[in-house]
Amino acid sequence: MSAPISSGRILCHISEIRLDRILVNGQSFRWKEENPGIWTGVLFDKILKLWQSETAISYQIFGNTKQELGVEVTATGSSKKVEVATCLKEPNIVPTDSVIKQSVIGEEKHCENSYEDLIKDYFQLNIKVGNLYQKWSGVDSNFQSISSKFEGIRILRQDPVENLFSFICSSNNHISRISSMVEKLCENYGREVGKFNGKTYFSFPTTFELSEDGVESELRNLGFGYRAKYINKSAQQILEKGGETWLRSLREIPYAEAKKELLALNGVGAKVADCVCLMSLDKTDALPVDTHVWQIAARGYMPSLSKCKSLTDKLYNEIGDHFRTLWGPYAGWAQAVLFTADLRQFKEKDKIPSSKSKTDKSSGGSKSPAKKRKMAAESEAGANKAENQKKMATASQRKQKRKS
Repeated sequence: MSAPISSGRILCHISEIRLDRILVNGQSFRWKEENPGIWTGVLFDKILKLWQSETAISYQIFGNTKQELGVEVTATGSSKKVEVATCLKEPNIVPTDSVIKQSVIGEEKHCENSYEDLIKDYFQLNIKVGNLYQKWSGVDSNFQSISSKFEGIRILRQDPVENLFSFICSSNNHISRISSMVEKLCENYGREVGKFNGKTYFSFPTTFELSEDGVESELRNLGFGYRAKYINKSAQQILEKGGETWLRSLREIPYAEAKKELLALNGVGAKVADCVCLMSLDKTDALPVDTHVWQIAARGYMPSLSKCKSLTDKLYNEIGDHFRTLWGPYAGWAQAVLFTADLRQFKEKDKIPSSKSKTDKSSGGSKSPAKKRKMAAESEAGANKAENQKKMATASQRKQKRKS
Protein backbone atom coordinates (compact mmCIF):
# COMPACT_ATOMS: atom_id res chain seq x y z
CA MET A 1 0.00 0.00 0.00
CA SER A 2 1.40 3.39 -0.96
CA ALA A 3 1.78 6.08 1.68
CA PRO A 4 -0.92 8.75 1.82
CA ILE A 5 -0.03 12.11 0.29
CA SER A 6 -2.08 13.83 2.98
CA SER A 7 -3.96 12.94 6.14
CA GLY A 8 -5.81 14.73 8.88
CA ARG A 9 -8.61 14.85 11.40
CA ILE A 10 -11.67 17.09 11.28
CA LEU A 11 -13.45 17.73 14.56
CA CYS A 12 -17.17 17.08 14.18
CA HIS A 13 -19.49 15.25 16.58
CA ILE A 14 -21.20 12.14 15.30
CA SER A 15 -24.60 13.71 15.99
CA GLU A 16 -23.79 16.18 13.18
CA ILE A 17 -22.73 13.62 10.58
CA ARG A 18 -23.17 9.87 10.15
CA LEU A 19 -20.95 8.52 7.39
CA ASP A 20 -22.54 5.08 7.65
CA ARG A 21 -25.86 6.58 6.58
CA ILE A 22 -25.21 9.49 4.25
CA LEU A 23 -22.70 7.61 2.10
CA VAL A 24 -25.19 4.83 1.32
CA ASN A 25 -28.58 6.57 1.29
CA GLY A 26 -28.69 7.18 -2.46
CA GLN A 27 -26.95 10.53 -2.77
CA SER A 28 -23.59 9.39 -4.12
CA PHE A 29 -22.78 5.99 -5.61
CA ARG A 30 -18.99 5.63 -5.44
CA TRP A 31 -18.39 5.08 -1.72
CA LYS A 32 -17.51 1.58 -0.57
CA GLU A 33 -17.18 0.29 2.99
CA GLU A 34 -14.06 -1.78 2.29
CA ASN A 35 -13.72 -2.63 6.00
CA PRO A 36 -16.25 -2.07 8.81
CA GLY A 37 -16.43 1.66 9.45
CA ILE A 38 -13.79 2.54 6.82
CA TRP A 39 -14.99 4.16 3.61
CA THR A 40 -13.14 4.58 0.32
CA GLY A 41 -14.14 6.75 -2.62
CA VAL A 42 -12.86 9.16 -5.25
CA LEU A 43 -13.07 12.92 -4.73
CA PHE A 44 -11.27 15.75 -6.54
CA ASP A 45 -9.43 13.11 -8.63
CA LYS A 46 -7.88 11.57 -5.53
CA ILE A 47 -8.58 8.38 -3.57
CA LEU A 48 -10.09 9.28 -0.22
CA LYS A 49 -10.23 7.01 2.83
CA LEU A 50 -12.52 8.04 5.70
CA TRP A 51 -13.41 6.76 9.15
CA GLN A 52 -15.24 8.29 12.06
CA SER A 53 -15.19 8.45 15.85
CA GLU A 54 -17.66 10.07 18.23
CA THR A 55 -15.94 13.43 17.87
CA ALA A 56 -14.08 13.53 14.55
CA ILE A 57 -13.71 12.38 10.95
CA SER A 58 -10.25 11.10 10.02
CA TYR A 59 -9.04 11.00 6.43
CA GLN A 60 -6.18 9.88 4.24
CA ILE A 61 -5.60 11.00 0.64
CA PHE A 62 -3.93 8.71 -1.90
CA GLY A 63 -2.94 9.40 -5.50
CA ASN A 64 -0.50 11.48 -7.48
CA THR A 65 1.43 14.07 -5.46
CA LYS A 66 1.79 16.36 -8.44
CA GLN A 67 -1.11 18.36 -9.85
CA GLU A 68 -0.69 19.93 -13.24
CA LEU A 69 -2.26 23.32 -13.71
CA GLY A 70 -2.59 25.58 -16.70
CA VAL A 71 -3.21 29.27 -17.21
CA GLU A 72 -6.34 30.15 -19.12
CA VAL A 73 -6.17 33.47 -20.93
CA THR A 74 -9.60 35.08 -20.93
CA ALA A 75 -11.13 37.32 -23.55
CA THR A 76 -10.23 40.39 -21.49
CA GLY A 77 -6.56 39.43 -21.37
CA SER A 78 -6.58 38.40 -17.72
CA SER A 79 -5.57 34.91 -16.69
CA LYS A 80 -6.56 32.32 -14.14
CA LYS A 81 -5.25 28.91 -13.16
CA VAL A 82 -7.17 25.89 -14.39
CA GLU A 83 -6.44 22.18 -14.36
CA VAL A 84 -4.91 20.91 -17.57
CA ALA A 85 -7.59 18.22 -17.61
CA THR A 86 -10.13 21.05 -17.85
CA CYS A 87 -8.39 22.34 -20.96
CA LEU A 88 -8.89 18.96 -22.57
CA LYS A 89 -12.56 18.64 -21.67
CA GLU A 90 -13.71 22.17 -22.47
CA PRO A 91 -13.83 22.79 -26.24
CA ASN A 92 -13.56 26.56 -25.86
CA ILE A 93 -10.16 26.31 -24.13
CA VAL A 94 -7.36 25.55 -26.60
CA PRO A 95 -4.18 24.36 -24.84
CA THR A 96 -1.87 25.12 -27.77
CA ASP A 97 -2.87 28.78 -28.07
CA SER A 98 -4.28 30.03 -24.78
CA VAL A 99 -2.96 27.70 -22.13
CA ILE A 100 0.56 27.55 -20.76
CA LYS A 101 1.18 24.25 -19.00
CA GLN A 102 3.03 24.41 -15.76
CA SER A 103 3.63 21.96 -12.92
CA VAL A 104 2.78 23.16 -9.46
CA ILE A 105 3.65 21.31 -6.27
CA GLY A 106 2.15 23.07 -3.26
CA GLU A 107 3.76 23.07 0.14
CA GLU A 108 2.74 20.09 2.23
CA LYS A 109 0.86 22.15 4.80
CA HIS A 110 -0.98 24.06 2.09
CA CYS A 111 -2.10 20.76 0.52
CA GLU A 112 -3.35 19.44 3.84
CA ASN A 113 -5.35 22.59 4.45
CA SER A 114 -6.74 22.46 0.92
CA TYR A 115 -7.89 18.84 1.25
CA GLU A 116 -9.44 19.54 4.63
CA ASP A 117 -11.35 22.49 3.17
CA LEU A 118 -12.53 20.35 0.24
CA ILE A 119 -13.77 17.62 2.58
CA LYS A 120 -15.55 20.15 4.78
CA ASP A 121 -17.16 21.63 1.69
CA TYR A 122 -18.21 18.21 0.37
CA PHE A 123 -19.96 17.37 3.66
CA GLN A 124 -21.15 20.99 4.13
CA LEU A 125 -19.90 20.96 7.71
CA ASN A 126 -20.52 24.70 7.97
CA ILE A 127 -24.22 23.84 8.29
CA LYS A 128 -25.21 22.64 11.76
CA VAL A 129 -27.91 20.03 11.25
CA GLY A 130 -28.56 19.82 14.99
CA ASN A 131 -29.99 23.34 14.86
CA LEU A 132 -32.07 22.46 11.80
CA TYR A 133 -33.41 19.31 13.49
CA GLN A 134 -34.62 21.47 16.39
CA LYS A 135 -36.45 23.84 14.05
CA TRP A 136 -38.10 21.04 12.09
CA SER A 137 -39.07 19.16 15.27
CA GLY A 138 -40.66 22.33 16.61
CA VAL A 139 -43.14 22.45 13.72
CA ASP A 140 -43.48 18.75 12.95
CA SER A 141 -44.11 16.12 15.63
CA ASN A 142 -43.78 13.32 13.07
CA PHE A 143 -40.29 14.51 12.15
CA GLN A 144 -39.41 14.80 15.83
CA SER A 145 -40.38 11.19 16.47
CA ILE A 146 -38.54 9.72 13.47
CA SER A 147 -35.43 11.91 13.59
CA SER A 148 -34.57 10.96 17.18
CA LYS A 149 -33.06 7.72 15.80
CA PHE A 150 -31.54 9.32 12.69
CA GLU A 151 -29.20 12.06 13.76
CA GLY A 152 -26.48 13.37 11.49
CA ILE A 153 -28.26 13.10 8.13
CA ARG A 154 -27.05 15.84 5.81
CA ILE A 155 -26.83 16.62 2.11
CA LEU A 156 -23.52 16.18 0.29
CA ARG A 157 -22.24 19.00 -1.93
CA GLN A 158 -21.21 17.03 -4.99
CA ASP A 159 -19.67 17.95 -8.31
CA PRO A 160 -22.62 18.73 -10.62
CA VAL A 161 -21.22 16.67 -13.50
CA GLU A 162 -20.94 13.43 -11.52
CA ASN A 163 -24.19 14.14 -9.72
CA LEU A 164 -26.17 14.75 -12.92
CA PHE A 165 -24.99 11.72 -14.88
CA SER A 166 -25.26 9.45 -11.85
CA PHE A 167 -28.91 10.39 -11.47
CA ILE A 168 -29.59 9.95 -15.16
CA CYS A 169 -28.48 6.36 -14.47
CA SER A 170 -30.95 6.21 -11.55
CA SER A 171 -34.04 6.18 -13.77
CA ASN A 172 -36.14 3.11 -12.85
CA ASN A 173 -33.16 1.64 -11.05
CA HIS A 174 -31.95 0.57 -7.60
CA ILE A 175 -28.87 1.71 -5.69
CA SER A 176 -26.64 -1.31 -6.30
CA ARG A 177 -27.23 -1.25 -10.07
CA ILE A 178 -26.78 2.53 -10.23
CA SER A 179 -23.44 2.10 -8.43
CA SER A 180 -22.42 -0.54 -10.98
CA MET A 181 -23.30 1.76 -13.89
CA VAL A 182 -21.41 4.70 -12.38
CA GLU A 183 -18.31 2.54 -11.97
CA LYS A 184 -18.58 1.43 -15.59
CA LEU A 185 -18.68 5.07 -16.67
CA CYS A 186 -15.52 5.76 -14.67
CA GLU A 187 -13.63 2.66 -15.77
CA ASN A 188 -14.43 3.13 -19.47
CA TYR A 189 -14.29 6.93 -19.83
CA GLY A 190 -12.50 8.33 -16.76
CA ARG A 191 -8.79 8.69 -16.05
CA GLU A 192 -6.81 6.48 -13.71
CA VAL A 193 -6.15 8.35 -10.46
CA GLY A 194 -4.20 5.66 -8.63
CA LYS A 195 -4.19 2.22 -7.06
CA PHE A 196 -5.14 1.39 -3.49
CA ASN A 197 -5.28 -2.02 -1.82
CA GLY A 198 -4.84 -3.71 -5.18
CA LYS A 199 -7.71 -1.85 -6.84
CA THR A 200 -7.41 0.75 -9.59
CA TYR A 201 -9.50 3.90 -9.17
CA PHE A 202 -10.72 6.24 -11.90
CA SER A 203 -11.99 9.79 -12.06
CA PHE A 204 -15.54 10.50 -13.17
CA PRO A 205 -15.57 11.17 -16.93
CA THR A 206 -15.94 14.65 -18.34
CA THR A 207 -18.86 15.82 -20.45
CA PHE A 208 -16.50 15.96 -23.41
CA GLU A 209 -15.63 12.28 -23.02
CA LEU A 210 -19.31 11.32 -22.70
CA SER A 211 -20.38 13.44 -25.68
CA GLU A 212 -18.25 11.75 -28.33
CA ASP A 213 -19.64 9.75 -31.25
CA GLY A 214 -20.05 6.08 -30.47
CA VAL A 215 -20.57 6.53 -26.74
CA GLU A 216 -24.28 5.72 -26.95
CA SER A 217 -23.73 2.36 -28.66
CA GLU A 218 -20.83 1.53 -26.32
CA LEU A 219 -22.99 2.25 -23.28
CA ARG A 220 -25.78 0.09 -24.64
CA ASN A 221 -23.31 -2.77 -24.98
CA LEU A 222 -22.32 -2.14 -21.34
CA GLY A 223 -25.92 -2.60 -20.22
CA PHE A 224 -27.13 1.00 -19.85
CA GLY A 225 -30.20 0.47 -22.05
CA TYR A 226 -32.18 3.60 -22.92
CA ARG A 227 -30.09 5.60 -20.47
CA ALA A 228 -27.18 5.41 -22.96
CA LYS A 229 -28.90 7.89 -25.24
CA TYR A 230 -29.74 10.23 -22.36
CA ILE A 231 -26.12 10.31 -21.17
CA ASN A 232 -24.63 10.94 -24.61
CA LYS A 233 -27.20 13.55 -25.68
CA SER A 234 -27.15 15.43 -22.36
CA ALA A 235 -23.36 15.64 -22.52
CA GLN A 236 -23.60 17.12 -26.02
CA GLN A 237 -26.22 19.62 -24.88
CA ILE A 238 -24.07 20.73 -21.95
CA LEU A 239 -21.12 21.37 -24.25
CA GLU A 240 -23.34 23.39 -26.57
CA LYS A 241 -24.45 25.54 -23.63
CA GLY A 242 -20.89 26.28 -22.51
CA GLY A 243 -19.58 23.06 -21.01
CA GLU A 244 -19.13 22.16 -17.39
CA THR A 245 -18.58 25.82 -16.55
CA TRP A 246 -22.19 26.44 -17.59
CA LEU A 247 -23.46 23.54 -15.48
CA ARG A 248 -21.63 24.76 -12.37
CA SER A 249 -22.86 28.32 -12.98
CA LEU A 250 -26.39 27.10 -12.17
CA ARG A 251 -25.35 27.38 -8.53
CA GLU A 252 -25.56 31.15 -8.92
CA ILE A 253 -29.16 31.41 -10.15
CA PRO A 254 -32.49 30.84 -8.31
CA TYR A 255 -33.83 27.33 -7.80
CA ALA A 256 -36.73 27.61 -10.27
CA GLU A 257 -34.44 28.85 -13.04
CA ALA A 258 -31.80 26.20 -12.41
CA LYS A 259 -34.42 23.44 -12.45
CA LYS A 260 -35.85 24.74 -15.72
CA GLU A 261 -32.40 24.65 -17.33
CA LEU A 262 -31.85 21.07 -16.18
CA LEU A 263 -35.25 19.93 -17.43
CA ALA A 264 -34.20 20.95 -20.94
CA LEU A 265 -31.50 18.25 -20.92
CA ASN A 266 -32.21 14.90 -22.51
CA GLY A 267 -33.50 12.33 -20.02
CA VAL A 268 -33.81 14.74 -17.10
CA GLY A 269 -37.20 14.80 -15.42
CA ALA A 270 -38.46 16.60 -12.33
CA LYS A 271 -36.99 14.17 -9.80
CA VAL A 272 -33.51 14.05 -11.38
CA ALA A 273 -33.51 17.85 -11.74
CA ASP A 274 -34.43 18.28 -8.07
CA CYS A 275 -31.76 15.78 -6.97
CA VAL A 276 -29.10 17.74 -8.85
CA CYS A 277 -30.42 21.08 -7.56
CA LEU A 278 -30.34 19.80 -3.97
CA MET A 279 -27.15 17.73 -3.99
CA SER A 280 -24.80 19.80 -6.12
CA LEU A 281 -26.31 23.20 -6.97
CA ASP A 282 -26.91 24.54 -3.44
CA LYS A 283 -30.72 24.65 -3.73
CA THR A 284 -31.62 23.62 -0.20
CA ASP A 285 -35.36 23.92 -0.84
CA ALA A 286 -35.30 21.54 -3.81
CA LEU A 287 -37.29 18.47 -2.85
CA PRO A 288 -37.06 15.31 -4.97
CA VAL A 289 -40.27 13.29 -4.88
CA ASP A 290 -40.29 9.58 -5.65
CA THR A 291 -42.46 6.70 -4.45
CA HIS A 292 -40.70 6.73 -1.04
CA VAL A 293 -41.46 10.42 -0.47
CA TRP A 294 -44.96 10.02 -1.87
CA GLN A 295 -45.68 7.24 0.66
CA ILE A 296 -44.09 9.25 3.49
CA ALA A 297 -46.34 12.19 2.62
CA ALA A 298 -49.43 9.99 2.39
CA ARG A 299 -48.78 8.28 5.75
CA GLY A 300 -48.01 11.29 7.88
CA TYR A 301 -48.85 14.53 6.11
CA MET A 302 -51.28 14.38 3.19
CA PRO A 303 -53.68 11.43 3.73
CA SER A 304 -55.61 12.25 0.56
CA LEU A 305 -52.59 11.03 -1.44
CA SER A 306 -53.44 7.43 -0.50
CA LYS A 307 -56.36 7.63 -2.93
CA CYS A 308 -54.17 8.70 -5.84
CA LYS A 309 -53.09 6.02 -8.30
CA SER A 310 -50.07 7.73 -9.85
CA LEU A 311 -47.61 10.52 -9.14
CA THR A 312 -48.65 13.18 -11.61
CA ASP A 313 -46.78 16.45 -12.18
CA LYS A 314 -49.50 18.24 -10.22
CA LEU A 315 -49.12 15.92 -7.22
CA TYR A 316 -45.34 16.14 -7.43
CA ASN A 317 -45.47 19.92 -7.07
CA GLU A 318 -48.13 19.79 -4.34
CA ILE A 319 -46.00 17.44 -2.21
CA GLY A 320 -42.92 19.59 -2.65
CA ASP A 321 -44.79 22.79 -1.84
CA HIS A 322 -46.40 21.22 1.24
CA PHE A 323 -43.04 20.29 2.73
CA ARG A 324 -41.43 23.60 1.76
CA THR A 325 -44.22 25.42 3.58
CA LEU A 326 -43.87 23.15 6.62
CA TRP A 327 -40.08 22.89 6.93
CA GLY A 328 -38.86 26.12 5.38
CA PRO A 329 -35.78 26.94 3.28
CA TYR A 330 -33.93 23.70 4.11
CA ALA A 331 -36.91 21.48 3.26
CA GLY A 332 -34.78 19.30 0.99
CA TRP A 333 -32.50 18.47 3.91
CA ALA A 334 -35.45 17.56 6.16
CA GLN A 335 -36.86 15.32 3.45
CA ALA A 336 -33.51 13.48 3.32
CA VAL A 337 -33.85 12.56 7.02
CA LEU A 338 -37.27 10.96 6.55
CA PHE A 339 -36.20 9.36 3.26
CA THR A 340 -33.17 7.75 4.92
CA ALA A 341 -35.26 6.51 7.84
CA ASP A 342 -37.66 4.92 5.34
CA LEU A 343 -35.00 2.89 3.53
CA ARG A 344 -35.30 -0.85 4.14
CA GLN A 345 -31.62 -1.29 5.01
CA PHE A 346 -31.99 1.05 7.99
CA LYS A 347 -35.37 -0.25 9.05
CA GLU A 348 -33.88 -3.74 9.36
CA LYS A 349 -30.94 -2.44 11.39
CA ASP A 350 -33.34 -0.63 13.68
CA LYS A 351 -35.19 -3.83 14.63
CA ILE A 352 -34.42 -4.98 18.17
CA PRO A 353 -34.12 -8.79 18.46
CA SER A 354 -36.03 -10.48 21.23
CA SER A 355 -33.98 -11.19 24.36
CA LYS A 356 -36.11 -14.23 25.25
CA SER A 357 -34.55 -17.61 24.57
CA LYS A 358 -36.77 -19.86 22.47
CA THR A 359 -36.60 -23.63 22.17
CA ASP A 360 -36.39 -25.17 18.73
CA LYS A 361 -38.68 -28.18 18.86
CA SER A 362 -37.06 -29.90 15.91
CA SER A 363 -33.66 -30.03 17.61
CA GLY A 364 -34.84 -30.35 21.15
CA GLY A 365 -32.87 -27.36 22.47
CA SER A 366 -32.21 -23.64 22.20
CA LYS A 367 -29.98 -22.12 19.52
CA SER A 368 -27.50 -19.30 19.98
CA PRO A 369 -28.01 -16.07 18.00
CA ALA A 370 -24.88 -16.87 15.97
CA LYS A 371 -26.20 -20.32 15.06
CA LYS A 372 -29.59 -18.90 14.12
CA ARG A 373 -27.93 -16.35 11.84
CA LYS A 374 -25.89 -19.12 10.22
CA MET A 375 -29.00 -21.25 9.66
CA ALA A 376 -30.87 -18.29 8.21
CA ALA A 377 -27.99 -17.51 5.86
CA GLU A 378 -27.79 -21.16 4.73
CA SER A 379 -31.54 -21.23 4.18
CA GLU A 380 -31.42 -18.02 2.14
CA ALA A 381 -28.47 -19.30 0.09
CA GLY A 382 -30.39 -22.50 -0.67
CA ALA A 383 -33.45 -20.54 -1.73
CA ASN A 384 -31.36 -18.30 -3.96
CA LYS A 385 -29.67 -21.34 -5.55
CA ALA A 386 -33.03 -22.94 -6.26
CA GLU A 387 -34.36 -19.72 -7.74
CA ASN A 388 -31.31 -19.34 -9.98
CA GLN A 389 -31.63 -22.94 -11.18
CA LYS A 390 -35.27 -22.30 -11.98
CA LYS A 391 -34.39 -19.16 -13.96
CA MET A 392 -31.67 -21.03 -15.88
CA ALA A 393 -34.07 -23.83 -16.75
CA THR A 394 -36.68 -21.34 -17.95
CA ALA A 395 -34.11 -19.50 -20.04
CA SER A 396 -32.94 -22.80 -21.55
CA GLN A 397 -36.52 -23.72 -22.47
CA ARG A 398 -37.03 -20.35 -24.16
CA LYS A 399 -33.78 -20.77 -26.09
CA GLN A 400 -34.86 -24.21 -27.33
CA LYS A 401 -38.22 -22.81 -28.44
CA ARG A 402 -36.52 -20.06 -30.41
CA LYS A 403 -34.28 -22.61 -32.14
CA SER A 404 -37.28 -24.76 -33.06
